[in-house]
Amino acid sequence: MVNFDILFALISFYFVMYVTPGPNNAMVLTSGIKFGFFKSIPHMSGITIGHVLQLILVCFGLGKIFQIFPQLQNILKILCSLYLLYLGYRIIGSFSKIKVDDGRPLKFYEAALFQIVNPKAWTISSMAASGFLPKDGNLIVSIIFISIVALIICPLSISPWAAFGSAIRNIVKNNKIKALIEYFLAILLLITAIIIVLQ
Repeated sequence: MVNFDILFALISFYFVMYVTPGPNNAMVLTSGIKFGFFKSIPHMSGITIGHVLQLILVCFGLGKIFQIFPQLQNILKILCSLYLLYLGYRIIGSFSKIKVDDGRPLKFYEAALFQIVNPKAWTISSMAASGFLPKDGNLIVSIIFISIVALIICPLSISPWAAFGSAIRNIVKNNKIKALIEYFLAILLLITAIIIVLQ
């Protein structure tokens, strides 16, 4: 029997965690601007599936590794921050070359693998496992329940970022405005990288 109080709490938790700014949303926004919404769908799908697999592993006890070796989280933070800085560097000057650029949207498996170094994704998984797994009851059924909710809420929460990026891409024609957006996104990625390191 589904406990609707727990279901509502889980949906609220996931929505707030997924929709707020973070590495995935910054990358999806950028992808929406550069490539449009539909070409960003594999990226968003990769994030969703990669995170759900990560969530299942954490629920089965992989999170214990971080408790035993907390320095691993620091390594992940640094790797993620460096990648975001690299993306910020690549963004500058890229929108004005969209038609001639050889760049491509992130592939499904690349977005899924990125969750390995995404500290926000690990945090969400760890909080979901610690907050919503029952102390008694069927562990497998609980993990399936938590994972299905994540599978539904994650794409619903991150897709507005791609849609917004796509809308900006279609509206903005002026190269000076494009340049301002490039620098804004690069600064956003820089701030995100700094926040990740300082957390």
